[in-house]
Amino acid sequence: MSTETGLKARIQADIAEAVRSGDELLKSTLRMALAAIMNAEVAGSEAVVLSDDQIVNLLRSEAKKRAESAEIYEQAGRTESATKERAEIAIIETYLPAAMDGAALAAIVAEEVAAAAANGQTGPKAMGVVIKGV
Repeated sequence: MSTETGLKARIQADIAEAVRSGDELLKSTLRMALAAIMNAEVAGSEAVVLSDDQIVNLLRSEAKKRAESAEIYEQAGRTESATKERAEIAIIETYLPAAMDGAALAAIVAEEVAAAAANGQTGPKAMGVVIKGV
């Protein structure tokens, strides 16, 4: 039985492909992501294997760090470093699930509000039902 999760295994396979293709940015970004995953797996008192959901959260955190760094680099006039950070964000985002757009979310909320109103729940009483549905 393999102890590798699907996302971690995908990152490892993509590192090997980046090495073969000579893509330095992809290789270094994915190695950083894999190092962050491995550090998180051994961070506690007992080693664990992270689930794909935990890895997604970790990758979101890494992308956020890079966004903050890119902003700081921009403010300092280091546009080349900021561009590199943004390129790393783009690579990391390929491993994250697609975010729901505002229109789709608004449609779901409207549907849940209508369903709650049909059951006689309006205003603050409907909030719990709507949140649960979303």
